[in-house]
Formats: sequence, C-alpha cells, structure tokens
Amino acid sequence: MKIYNAKIYTMDECGIIENGWIELSDGSIKALGSGAPDSVGADDIDAQGGTLLPGFIDAHTHLGIIEDGLDFEGDDCNETTDPFTPQMRAIDGINPFDRCFTEARMRGITAAAVSPGSGNACGGEICVIKTAGRRVDDMLIVNAGIKFALGENPKRVYNDKDSTPVTRMATAALIREGLSKARRYAHSIDSYYSDTENSDPPEFDAKCEALLPLLDRKQKAFFHCHRADDICTAMRLASEFSLDTVIIHGTEGYQIADIIAEEKIPVICGPIICDRCKPEMRGQELKNAAALAENGVNVAICTDHTVIPIQYLPISAQAAVKGGLDSMTALRALTTAPAEILGAENIGSLTEGKDADLQLYRKGDDPLSLMSEPVLVMINGETIRREV
Repeated sequence: MKIYNAKIYTMDECGIIENGWIELSDGSIKALGSGAPDSVGADDIDAQGGTLLPGFIDAHTHLGIIEDGLDFEGDDCNETTDPFTPQMRAIDGINPFDRCFTEARMRGITAAAVSPGSGNACGGEICVIKTAGRRVDDMLIVNAGIKFALGENPKRVYNDKDSTPVTRMATAALIREGLSKARRYAHSIDSYYSDTENSDPPEFDAKCEALLPLLDRKQKAFFHCHRADDICTAMRLASEFSLDTVIIHGTEGYQIADIIAEEKIPVICGPIICDRCKPEMRGQELKNAAALAENGVNVAICTDHTVIPIQYLPISAQAAVKGGLDSMTALRALTTAPAEILGAENIGSLTEGKDADLQLYRKGDDPLSLMSEPVLVMINGETIRREV
C-alpha cells in the first residue's frame, strides 16, 4: 500500500519531504521518497497535499490502569500497602478496553507509556504500548524501566497512614536502601555462579530481581519530581547507582535547566494545560519545556492521563509552543524524543523498516491545533481511522 501526494514530516535525518510518497508492507514502512511513486494502485491513498506524520507518543500516562468513569474498582495505579514496590508491573493493571484508548487513537496517538502511580517511593515497572489491541501482551512495545517518586506524593500518602515515608529524606532513603539491597543481591548471584560448588544462591527476592535490569542499565530509572530540589535528589541517586535516568514532570526544570543539561538527563514535561493543583506545582510555567530545550535537554511532552485526557496531548505541545518552544521541537517532543527516551526504537519516525504507525492531516491543518483531527490513522499498518 502507498500513500502519495503528501507533505511528509519524517522526523528523522530526511527532514520534510514537501511532496512525497510512502509505501507500507507487513506492518512496516517499506520505502519512501519524493515526487510521485512509480505506480499507484486502487488501494493506494491520495493524501491531496495533506501532512503525513508519525503517530504521536504520550511519554507518561496512566492509560487503562486508571479507568475512565470508574472509582476504586477501576484504579489499579498505586499499590499503597507498601511504599517500595519495584516488583509491580503496569502491564498487569491495564484494561485495553477502556474507551480512552479509542480517544487516543482518534487523535493520532498511536503509542503511550503506561506507568504505575507516584504514591510510592517506588511504584513498579513502566510499559510502552500501542493504543490498538485487545490483549496488552500483543500491544507491548517495551518494558521501559522502573518508576520512582520524590516529593509531595509519597509524603502525603504515607502521612495519612502514619507510616514511613513522611519526609523527603525518608523517601530518598527507601530508594537508596532498595537499590543497595539489589546491588548486593546481584553480587551474591555473581558469587554463586562463579563458584557453584562452594556457595549457595541467595534466597529469591522479587524486589531485588525487578531492579537488576536497572542496575545493569538495561532499563531506565524514571523519577517523578516537580520541584527543582527533588530533581537534584533524583540526579544524586542516579549518580550513586550509575542509573540511566529520566525525569518525569520536571515542573521547575527551568530553574536548573543548565544543570540538567550537564547531566544529560531527558525530561518528560507535563501536564502542561492544568492548574497548579498541589503545592509542588506552584512553580509551573509554560516556558518550562522551552527553557529545557534551549539548554540542550531532550524534552518529551505528556498528558499524565487521566490528569489531562490523553486526546489533548497535541494541544499540550501547542501550549509549550506558546511558552516559547520551537514548533518543530514540539513535534519532536511527541514523536522522536519520547521514542528515544522510552527506548522504543521502532516507532517515532517515518523511517524505512520502522513500524507503520502514522497519521495524515488535511492540507493546511496544524496537527497541534485543538481544531485539527487526523483523517487517517494507522497502527502497525492497519487502518484505525480513515476519512480520505
């Protein structure tokens, strides 16, 4: 199948193809080029000069793990019976039949990172999934890493329980203790396999097992933090344990953008179009994403769905543009940047060999505008929405 007569934003080194075509086969991008294709078949699509983009990626959500229109029975986001739960996996709590998946697809959002919540010092494993499917296992792109949380949320949750942690010190200490145990656990495993005759394996520990890919830098450490001081704590912990680190939210990142850039730590900004709903968000400014990007930080934008409904991801990026973010950087913040940050190598750009996740807008429509909707959405080469 081919889509032709399109303005193609490849979001890779090929840049923008003003008048081009793309060929899809077996769920992937087979080829693309400028001008007209050699031949056009009855099933091929004339884009009529419209704008073709990769599908958008929401870099941080609770999609399907906090279900739409339900209270406790549909909220599987925070296992707040224990403040340190790295062994929890978001994939086990997602309902792919939640109607917000449909709303995401209809707005051109073809993938999303689904995360445990921030009620615990460690919430569990984040997964990146396609937004189309009936079984989450079939939607899975990658298990990206482990979610940690600093600042207000763990303090508030466990203060209500009269239990640790109730201070920022205790939250950091719990994370440090858990990572230290996992490091010692890994050393015990190595010692056992180096001399199986004279040593015993360590007793199985689900928490330590879950953290081993993190210590091996096979997964990333995602730190929920809003305030600048909490961001610095995340960087301190990352340095102590040599973690491949991502900041989620980074609301006051503009105050220390140069420091974050020096550490080469990416930031997933958002929610952007919400109020300053809690004390640690009182420093929220529209300029945040722009200030980070101007200092060289790799920036993605998220909704934190259900905080902001996922279909408003594009206008979250538009709000960041209003705050000074370059419009092309804003598009990257919904495509290539989240793909890189999440370790989802096969999505995020219209590149030969990558998944055929794409969206098409009518000629003249701004993909980030509130009033725009894609006339074509495809995931894995399957047509999800078509009005052209």
